[in-house]
Amino acid sequence: MEAILEVTVRETFGKNEARRTRRGGLVPAVLYGATSEGGSRQATPIAVNPKALLKILHSESGVNTLISLKLAGGPDARVLVREYQVDPVTRHLLHADFYRVRMDRLIRVPIPVVVKGESKGVKQQGGLLEFIRREIEVECLPADIPEHVEVDVTELMLHQGIRVRELAADPKWKAVSDPDMMIVHVIMPKAEEVAAPAEGAAAAAPVATAEPEVIKKGKKEEAEDEK
Repeated sequence: MEAILEVTVRETFGKNEARRTRRGGLVPAVLYGATSEGGSRQATPIAVNPKALLKILHSESGVNTLISLKLAGGPDARVLVREYQVDPVTRHLLHADFYRVRMDRLIRVPIPVVVKGESKGVKQQGGLLEFIRREIEVECLPADIPEHVEVDVTELMLHQGIRVRELAADPKWKAVSDPDMMIVHVIMPKAEEVAAPAEGAAAAAPVATAEPEVIKKGKKEEAEDEK
């Protein structure tokens, strides 16, 4: 999936500039990456419409959505979201980082795993389907990023599972997670054990002040004095 997002270039980095941007109804963001092959790495301060970006982030492809940034007064850029920050209470978007991608260069991205079918081990043997990993890392071109990886569990019996190496091959992407990594398996349900509270248990810990929640993707870039 590819989306279009219109952005404006901000004048400078800094907390004051970020506050002015938010007061104007936009969200401060940073665009990373060289503008051309062999060019130097750049960090460009930009501002985005929070509703438009959240619509992309809440889509099925989420942070793996290929975005065409329309920069006012500048060249368009094909980007992915590297990181974004939300307020833990209001869930308002506070900040976002984007990075440019080359359409002819392979990238590695985490992809969610989706289960297909009902396991025979669950239906016939009373087992429990347990997720071990809910996402795997794949290598592909930016235009070929899958929305999810489908795992068919229909034939799984009790004590059987599916590992990365057993995933169906796809010409557009290649799994690069550990081939022996278990994704999902069928186990025997265990009786739930409820531990009794210890006598004279300590009082509850003091409530900590909520900090902005940062959702990361890939390697974290060195931050400017933005947040």
